[in-house]
Amino acid sequence: MSKISRRRFMQISGSLVAAGAIPGAGLLTKSSFAAEPIKLGLLHSLTGTIAIAEAALVEAEKMAIDEINAAGGVLGRMIDPVVADGASDWPTFAEKTKQLLQRDKVAAIVGCYTSASRKAVLPVLKQSKGLLYYPTYYEGQEEDKQVIYTSQEATQSVISAIEWMAKQQGKTFFLVGSDYIYPRTCNKIAKPTVARLGGKVVGEEYAPLGHTEFSSIINKIKAAKPDWIYSTVVGGSNVAFYKQLKAAGLDGGKQKLLSTVVSENEIDGIGKENAVGYYACMGYFQSIKSPENEKFVKAIKAKYGQDRVVGDPMECAYNSVYLWKMAVEKAKSFDVDKVVAASSGIQFNAPEGKVAIHKTNHHVSKKIRIGRARTDGQFDIVFESGVIEPNPFPKL
Repeated sequence: MSKISRRRFMQISGSLVAAGAIPGAGLLTKSSFAAEPIKLGLLHSLTGTIAIAEAALVEAEKMAIDEINAAGGVLGRMIDPVVADGASDWPTFAEKTKQLLQRDKVAAIVGCYTSASRKAVLPVLKQSKGLLYYPTYYEGQEEDKQVIYTSQEATQSVISAIEWMAKQQGKTFFLVGSDYIYPRTCNKIAKPTVARLGGKVVGEEYAPLGHTEFSSIINKIKAAKPDWIYSTVVGGSNVAFYKQLKAAGLDGGKQKLLSTVVSENEIDGIGKENAVGYYACMGYFQSIKSPENEKFVKAIKAKYGQDRVVGDPMECAYNSVYLWKMAVEKAKSFDVDKVVAASSGIQFNAPEGKVAIHKTNHHVSKKIRIGRARTDGQFDIVFESGVIEPNPFPKL
């Protein structure tokens, strides 16, 4: 991890340890059962290669919990966050999910980042009748009755991104990603979209998760001379990838690159100087101008420090806690089946704008934006779509 991300991890660890103690919790009796806190699981990688992207989500989730508790809680009960570290290891995510549901008796879990971690917990959710709010952009191709997907699925971001790129100068694309389901599925969506727009894919390469040596791939990119690099390299690998691109003379001023997985949080670890000029496609950017977002960003900085940045997954994680609260209150119950049924059609005025849970497919309708990285690590928004309905099972 970078020096920045190590500092962030220490900040997160300290806040989580402090949050684990609830004064007087041991004094509750059966007569005060109605006032007992309701437990909400927060399951993310606080260590390992994905922590650079994932650890900050816990901070956003805890802030939402604090806000809700300050306003009276959910159905008259305070929310008690139970934090678990998936450690960037998929079997560990499954093990921690089992502990959260069976030992800690959480009402729901907000968690996971990679699709591999989400796939690992699905059987545990089914076995233990759990409910997961998944706050990360992902490849689609899934609709689980015990998962609410609160970020964009791939058609919402990939198609919008490729269409926008093709309208700029040049229509040749080099696809590079980490080697797992999200990048490969995104590229399955990207390739027919490129063809439909009269473009051409001139290369497609994958690197293992956590990979740090990109010289071979970069040499292939230089030889292909694409107009655009479409990147789905994730996590800590982006530190090496962006630095090595710059060292090879393919910085943001000379080579167009767009990622659907690099937010402000990743740039904080990559280093602002290594990302300048590159593009990202997200539902949320910290630079969105709206009263809701300005209030959200101000609250994050007040709670975690003025140097803190906010990226798309953090905002979706924050939204997830509120969407769970709204569904519980609509259902008047913490029962998983009732909460899921009540989720249909729920709308939330999020920092990114209004998001709505689809009536049938458990995903959210939302806008998509494209930004270009600045020297301060923020993005100038250069494109904003209308509201895009989720389509997790596209015909490719």
